[in-house]
Amino acid sequence: MELMLKMSNSTKKTTEPVHDEDGQAELSESDGQQQAQPSDLNAEEQSNDRVEPENDKVDQDDSGEVSDPESDAAHAQQEMEMMSPDQLIVELTTTRAEAVKFKDGYIRAKADVENIQRRSQNEITSARKYAIEGFARELLSVADSLDQAVKVEIDDSASEAVGKMHEGLALTLKQLESVFDKFDISSVEADQGVPFNPEYHQAISMVDSEDVESGAIVSVMQKGFVLKDRLLRPAMVVIAN
Repeated sequence: MELMLKMSNSTKKTTEPVHDEDGQAELSESDGQQQAQPSDLNAEEQSNDRVEPENDKVDQDDSGEVSDPESDAAHAQQEMEMMSPDQLIVELTTTRAEAVKFKDGYIRAKADVENIQRRSQNEITSARKYAIEGFARELLSVADSLDQAVKVEIDDSASEAVGKMHEGLALTLKQLESVFDKFDISSVEADQGVPFNPEYHQAISMVDSEDVESGAIVSVMQKGFVLKDRLLRPAMVVIAN
């Protein structure tokens, strides 16, 4: 009995350490796997971190937000080196045609701008030069009335008041003519014998005359006026046959 108990105890002692070692071995292997997993995750995260900037760079290049002139020029140079002589000739011809087209468009646009500027300047100058055209045309009827009144002959038997009134009309007409001269308003030349000019004269009738040549002015029915070089009103005249 004692021998059997000793044998059983020895058996327990020998088996327990084996179990413990197996258990420790298993625990150590599981611990190693658990320790290895975080390191593997860190490695994957680091590799992902290294890949993301490249992806971002590719996205920027594809979107066109980042542009490097030197790389574009190098890329164009590489494409030209890869072309054959015939392709280079075609490319050169196309580029020249586009350059001629752009140059022609630039010249046309420049000419249009210059024409617009010149036209605008002429319009501004004309507006300043003939600003009083409408007002001057309205004053012509006043000048006609004063001129007709001054031409009325007054007898010596007329009263002194009538004579003074006649002198006042003549003075008023003279002042109006001085104002016309100040603003470059002048009468159209339409004296007897002056050749008829359709640009400044308007014929209202034709008569036979021995004093003037055919087509010349015989008499003036109404004066004509010009503002600088622009006609305000043509002179109404009678011309000879």
